[in-house]
Amino acid sequence: MNRRPLRCCGATAALSVALLLSSCTSAAVGTQGAAGSGGVGDPLFPALGNGGYQVSHYGLDLDYDVKHRHLDATAEITARAEQDLRSFKLDLQGLRVSAVRVDGEDAAFSRKGHKLTVTPEGGIAKGARFRTTVDYGGTPQEMEDPDGSTEGWVKTADGAFVSGEPAGAMTWFPGNNHPGDKATYDFKITVPRQYTAVANGELRSEKVSKDKATFEWHDPQPMASYLATATIGKFDVRKSRTPDGLPLYVAVDPAEAKASKEPLERLPEIIKWESGLFGKYPFSSAGAIVDHTPERVDWYALESQTKPVYAGAPDTVTVVHEMAHQWFGDSVTPKTWRDTWLNEGFATYAEWLWEEHEGGKTPQQQFDALYADDEDNERWDFPAGKPAAAKDVTATPVYERGAMVLQQLRKAVGDKTFFEILKEWPAEYRYRNADSKDFIAFCQARTDVDLTDLFDDWLYGKGKPDWEY
Repeated sequence: MNRRPLRCCGATAALSVALLLSSCTSAAVGTQGAAGSGGVGDPLFPALGNGGYQVSHYGLDLDYDVKHRHLDATAEITARAEQDLRSFKLDLQGLRVSAVRVDGEDAAFSRKGHKLTVTPEGGIAKGARFRTTVDYGGTPQEMEDPDGSTEGWVKTADGAFVSGEPAGAMTWFPGNNHPGDKATYDFKITVPRQYTAVANGELRSEKVSKDKATFEWHDPQPMASYLATATIGKFDVRKSRTPDGLPLYVAVDPAEAKASKEPLERLPEIIKWESGLFGKYPFSSAGAIVDHTPERVDWYALESQTKPVYAGAPDTVTVVHEMAHQWFGDSVTPKTWRDTWLNEGFATYAEWLWEEHEGGKTPQQQFDALYADDEDNERWDFPAGKPAAAKDVTATPVYERGAMVLQQLRKAVGDKTFFEILKEWPAEYRYRNADSKDFIAFCQARTDVDLTDLFDDWLYGKGKPDWEY
């Protein structure tokens, strides 16, 4: 993700920070199992996600009336019970639920905050696969993050800009809204005929009738909910392939076309260059969505899986950053939000490598400039590996200090081992979740150099470290 500088925002239909930060775990009930917990104990967002099951697939059928901002939708969620369940919860903010079925049978349901509690008759046995169908609708709302920025289903002049980090996915579909539960996705999106709907993965079909157009998208690789998108607008669409045959789908708002042209033309080159550094591109397609968004959207880009979404025309370095996330964040996803530096530190370091590739500063020169800068001390506000609050997930230390950790690692282990790590780490954890402990152990297993002090001081230490390799 790339954030814009924060501005004061007007009031929005915002999710209360208290809802995001407070836990709402249910107690065990009855003899047919327990109630699945509302929250998975994330250290920064304890009320996000739900316990008792793991999702394997989402099928989302969305019909959006752009003029009236009305969504009619059905979500079909395939999951596996990890315990005997009398009931379970889904995350859904706003919108009206009209019916819930579990394995084709009507199920009781209730709402409290952003939790939808489902109680199937007879419960669900541990280990069982079950299918939950939710019919819902209404006007999807954007939401305000703890850091003041805007996400979710954001109204634009010609549709909707849809982004989900960290919590916005639940403004438009029910699910287990935490990066620790990844699933495959199918999208069927119906919009007025003159509009285009773009989602993750590959376009399977595009059907146009007299009044409407329906786009069916399929993403076969596991994806965290915050990386899903269903952005709608009047886009100029270009379909092509890289020289290696990778399908590309690029959708650009005409107002952003001129400024976007050169950076997006370099997309195949960027993918090839990053594949050389980080290993085989992890997905079966790539692309970009460039929208023309309202000023209140206080950030610039999000690494939506296969197709980063840009709130306006990106520069080339931003494209490099978001495409690096396809390896670091999208394919290998943090177990909790506390480990976001594994996304942003790597993507920032990719920027540094690109600048050197383009004849600019080396990563060491980037490091030296940041270390010597005594005026802007935000990067030392908290350790990159241990943000203290939800608002810190996208703060400067996660990006800059995270990249500085990697430069220190490079100096400690040497270039050969370091660049092997850049390839082997995303290969080892492809389509999985990992945390900082996993990364530290992974690195230590590849060198005789004791890395304990390096990570203790640079990843977890408070303030500005007073030593370098």
